[in-house]
Amino acid sequence: MLELKAIDTYRGPAHILYGVSLRVDKQEVVCLVGRNGAGKTTTIESIMGFLPVRSGQIIFGDEDLKNLPPHERARRGIGYSPEDCGVFPELTVGENLMISRWLGDEVARRRDGKERPNPEAQAFDIFPEVQGLLHRQGLHLSGGQRKMVAVARAMMLSPRLLLLDEAFEGLAPVVVNRFIEAVMKIKAMGISILMAESHLGAATRIGDRLYAIDRGEIIFHGPPKEALADEKVVKALRG
Repeated sequence: MLELKAIDTYRGPAHILYGVSLRVDKQEVVCLVGRNGAGKTTTIESIMGFLPVRSGQIIFGDEDLKNLPPHERARRGIGYSPEDCGVFPELTVGENLMISRWLGDEVARRRDGKERPNPEAQAFDIFPEVQGLLHRQGLHLSGGQRKMVAVARAMMLSPRLLLLDEAFEGLAPVVVNRFIEAVMKIKAMGISILMAESHLGAATRIGDRLYAIDRGEIIFHGPPKEALADEKVVKALRG
């Protein structure tokens, strides 16, 4: 579904990613774990095209996305829920969702050759709570509600791949459990997921495979349980 081949990414003059390679297969949840500043968000933003990749390849399906702008990557069927949620504060929740719905109609026509019957149903099946917030402005949402809206908005695209950046950050344990249930529902829909996550424990509960990143380099790849037993990974996450 997605493969990064030795990508190097800079933020201004700063070299952040050094030859990062990873893959996400069909209907798979892959977690990218690392402490703050390790390169997780830079990896996600490189995939979406917000940061230019100096070298390497970003293969989605059979196409190299490296030179495509972000909106063209979304048109290929890549949904994105950013770390800060990116909810427009002056728009209602319904209006936030509609932005993605418009583009999602084009994605569906390109992929399936026909209109989608009811994309809202898919989004609300993941987070029914969002349906009760449709007329509320983004400004008046709690942190957990904003994260729900960000994921629901990404799902309105009818994506083949969903990128989640720090979806569990700042959430109470009971809300984390709710998000884990949601991720498993999304996976059951046949959608692949790449999650950037700071907490190894949460990642091991949800990931089929796990990559650990430190100082812009992949230091581990394998089953989540093996990461828990890897002293190098645990030390890197503790900083």
